[in-house]
Amino acid sequence: MALVCPLFSGSSGNSYYIGQEGEGILIDAGRSAKQLSERLSLCGIEQKAVRAIFVTHEHRDHIQGLRVLAGRLGVPVYASPGTLKALESMGVLNGKFPVYPLSLAGTACAGMQIRPFHTSHDCAEGYGYCIETADGRRAAFATDLGYCSPEVYTAISGAQLLVLESNHDVRMLECGPYPYPLKRRILSKKGHLSNETCAQVLTDLVRTGTQHVLLAHLSRQNNTPDLARVTSLGALAQIGAKNHRDFTLAVVPEANPGEKVLF
Repeated sequence: MALVCPLFSGSSGNSYYIGQEGEGILIDAGRSAKQLSERLSLCGIEQKAVRAIFVTHEHRDHIQGLRVLAGRLGVPVYASPGTLKALESMGVLNGKFPVYPLSLAGTACAGMQIRPFHTSHDCAEGYGYCIETADGRRAAFATDLGYCSPEVYTAISGAQLLVLESNHDVRMLECGPYPYPLKRRILSKKGHLSNETCAQVLTDLVRTGTQHVLLAHLSRQNNTPDLARVTSLGALAQIGAKNHRDFTLAVVPEANPGEKVLF
């Protein structure tokens, strides 16, 4: 079995550890290196267990601690060619850690096979990740996407564990204080996945074998954990799927108090 530790999730920072307690990888490093290290420790993971950092895209809430943490650990950083070019222009790649462009063929690391897929977001070249463990289990990470393209559906279908964005409630966003251009950006195909769209996606994926669902990247201003949870559970109930019988569903907190998900 493998484990997933959602260290941080949301607009204030995102990072996930996946692997075994003794070795694994990070998906993103969106908080300070100190905060990431403290959160790993809370989850019972030593820093030296991190073998590499895989970056989804260059927005600050996904790379804030990348330069310091990767330099401190001396671990490689993988990302799409477009993301690496953006990170280079931002001064994040300082030569203190190895950097590798990642093709869609993927790579092996920490006893797992990591394969990326393209996501639709307003960034240079966004990736989600599908990870296969040594015992053949699969986990998929799909956040920061305006919609689920056929490529995304193909990549994440059949994953036993799925981290899926449930960013906002459409009505809360439309009636909220955000300026109109920002609302348009979030609602666009290069924005973020709404609760409603997330729920629709889950009705398909639970049918294809997804057993564990983690709702992630919730907006603090335009969503609540209860709204995200109820929207997805309601859609799944309509197809006869029941939580804790056919699947398990949880909302990822902004900062993990130390919980792990085994799959």
